[in-house]
Amino acid sequence: MKCYVCAKEGKESTAVAVCVACGMGTCMKHTIRKEIDVWEGSYPLPSHKLPGKMPRMLCPDCNAAYGDGT
Repeated sequence: MKCYVCAKEGKESTAVAVCVACGMGTCMKHTIRKEIDVWEGSYPLPSHKLPGKMPRMLCPDCNAAYGDGT
């Protein structure tokens, strides 16, 4: 799989990750690793935040849309 962002720029690089949100393949340069809060609970709420975080790989577009994650 090739990096989608690089391909749009007319370059070719191998993808090392897949965005967890949109499925876009990204190279090391375009992959953003973000630590995401983990919540536990069921319907009906309340949920509570667990002490640990889970790593997620995002493309630049989804990272921008996700914001600071809070």
